[in-house]
Amino acid sequence: MSGKARIEDHPILDFPARKEVTFTWEGKELRGFEGEPIAAALHAAGIKVLHTSHKSGKPRGFFCAIGNCSSCLVVVNGVPNVRACTEKLREGMRVQRQEGTGPAPRSRE
Repeated sequence: MSGKARIEDHPILDFPARKEVTFTWEGKELRGFEGEPIAAALHAAGIKVLHTSHKSGKPRGFFCAIGNCSSCLVVVNGVPNVRACTEKLREGMRVQRQEGTGPAPRSRE
């Protein structure tokens, strides 16, 4: 699978084969590698804005890559406030941009 921001051939590093999975971003079907951070798959697909600030409404995206800054919060399968930089990609995930603090979690009734 090639993407806009993926290194596929490197003179020093070796990239082992990984399983491709399908997931959706804002209803659009995308592909990534199972187990990679959601943010990495989105970045490779050219998606940079993942979240808007709850204070200013300004766009936020992949920044610290270690789960500290909360700039990459997204909604995954209806659950808000998921850190895209640390959450591993799985087959069939439904990922959406999070506006501000995100929607209230759905009841499991």
